[in-house]
Amino acid sequence: MKTLVYKNINIAYTDSGKGPAIVLLHGFLENLHMWKTLSPELIKTHRVIAIDLLGHGKTECLGYIHSMEDMADAVRAVLVHLKLRKYTFIGHSMGGYVALAYAEFFPDNLKGLVLLNSTSKADSNERKQNRTRAIKAVKQNHKAFISMSIANLFAEENRAPLAKAIEHVKKEALKTPIQGIIAALEGMKARPDREALLHFTPYKKMIVAGRKDPILDINDVRAQTVGTNVELVELADGHMSHIENMKGLSYIVKRFIEK
Repeated sequence: MKTLVYKNINIAYTDSGKGPAIVLLHGFLENLHMWKTLSPELIKTHRVIAIDLLGHGKTECLGYIHSMEDMADAVRAVLVHLKLRKYTFIGHSMGGYVALAYAEFFPDNLKGLVLLNSTSKADSNERKQNRTRAIKAVKQNHKAFISMSIANLFAEENRAPLAKAIEHVKKEALKTPIQGIIAALEGMKARPDREALLHFTPYKKMIVAGRKDPILDINDVRAQTVGTNVELVELADGHMSHIENMKGLSYIVKRFIEK
């Protein structure tokens, strides 16, 4: 684990391996340790940078609203510090939103983009209302909010057999400070639609989606790829493909970055 001072806060990241660079961005209530299974496979042939986003893991909070642009700027600081010029992003859920924000402002640096259980679309009005309710729930009892939220990310039939893994995810999520949770919810609620990036950008792109994702409707994800050069890969289970479909995900990602 390394740290970089950025706007008077510490940003935590790891930097391992040699070769073309891959940048891993975790999701909401996660941290860079979510990549502990996938990262060793990628390090065999690539340089892999995993970053704790604002208010998550060992990276401190910057404010009371962390926009996706704020998070992308923090990621930018790390990559500039490492003197990297070209890289492939893999972003899980919220990490995908951050990768898209980065891609909008720094398109020339991208070699590829993988949205893992993520979407290019802005929140619907209903989803925004859900985030507002979530913020209220966090303020009342953040532990109960985390416990419920994490379980609901997995396909229903996976919750019992993956109970031990789910408890580990909850344990990691509980390390997220309340300010970081609320700031991320506010930032996700306010993010703009970036579907145009799927249509008008030259670098290779892939969306990995779960057919039983409780958070993202598979039909909506499919619709986003129509008329684009985005490769869509559908996996069998829920929102946590790096746990529910790890072997398949590892193969898919390695094939994408090597082609």
